[in-house]
Amino acid sequence: MEVTEDIFEDYPDVVNFEQLRTMLGNIGKTLAYRLLQKNEIEAFRCGREYRILKSKVIEYLKRQ
Repeated sequence: MEVTEDIFEDYPDVVNFEQLRTMLGNIGKTLAYRLLQKNEIEAFRCGREYRILKSKVIEYLKRQ
């Protein structure tokens, strides 16, 4: 599957943890946390919450 920039056009530019899970095909919480903690998908923390740039999710998918 070719990943294009418009594949996630309905998502905001910065997504939260639950949106990330949905974008990646409803993956489990454990796998999503592992991807973030191992920095496979770059993210930043805002308090206790993760914030992920949509572009970083697209970059991750292109590497797969």
